[in-house]
Amino acid sequence: MTDTPAPLPQWAQVLDTDDFRPHGRLTPQARLGARTWFRVGGAAELLFQPASADDLAQVMKRVPLEVPVLPLGACSNVIVRDGGIDGMVIRMARGFSTIARDGEGLVAGAACLDMTVAEHAAEAGLSGLEFLAGIPGSIGGAVAMNAGAYGSDMAAVLDWVEIITRDGRLLRLPAASLDFGYRHATLPPQSVVVRVRLAGVGAPAAIIRQRIEEIRAAREAAQPVRARTGGSTFRNPDPDESGRKAWELIDAAGCRGLRVGGAQMSEKHCNFMLNTGNATAADLEGLGDEVRRRVLGHTGVSLRWEIRRIGCPAHVGTGART
Repeated sequence: MTDTPAPLPQWAQVLDTDDFRPHGRLTPQARLGARTWFRVGGAAELLFQPASADDLAQVMKRVPLEVPVLPLGACSNVIVRDGGIDGMVIRMARGFSTIARDGEGLVAGAACLDMTVAEHAAEAGLSGLEFLAGIPGSIGGAVAMNAGAYGSDMAAVLDWVEIITRDGRLLRLPAASLDFGYRHATLPPQSVVVRVRLAGVGAPAAIIRQRIEEIRAAREAAQPVRARTGGSTFRNPDPDESGRKAWELIDAAGCRGLRVGGAQMSEKHCNFMLNTGNATAADLEGLGDEVRRRVLGHTGVSLRWEIRRIGCPAHVGTGART
């Protein structure tokens, strides 16, 4: 006995007509929890996995503009709330995972894992991208949040990014137009990253690989990399707010190992939040809010989330749009 597939939302009927059907996969009421690193969260009203940039563009221009569109990458740095996500969630997959050398750089699809890009750079003898070996997630998400670690970030290596806009246009934007800041890039609203060019510098492959191994070892030693986690929970404060890093403030406020339901701040690295096995998204978000409250009370510093919290609480749910 098999489950009857959920019907397309009414607004998505334009994607299943005699004149047009996408090449990619449309999944109504797609469960997202298993796709996230935290393994929590509700369903997407509609999940679209495009086959190509043109496929994505054709769908974007047909979906009514009042319907929200949300791109998701590897889901390594997000909490999908228990009530799920209204509108269309876009998940980049096989059609966006190619990597090619381009002179002294690499052109990579948005779905490429950061670690994979670092390894390709080593094979190509291109230095400067080793830091990607220490960042969980995919290249599209790395651009959107200006991901960084181990002394570098995307702002330092990005030449250009190609996006599909909400109205279905393919644009190539120079890195300078993204107004990069700490864990921030300015992209057009609801646009989707499809491809990037990353600059490198020629260097012996053996030296590059050695640096990648050093980063891997440092990450393994300091972070709970084998747990259900989402990376750094809170941004480090600006220097004029505090001279201490987020984890130091969390530790000083007595939050190392703090639990709410099935969620826990890691004993190993207390700026990492864990799903110990039975956490809900509400547990995780509630734990983060409690940590923020305690840190503010103890140190006067208001921590800002680095993990994105998206979707609806459980009591709201999805599917209200018609």
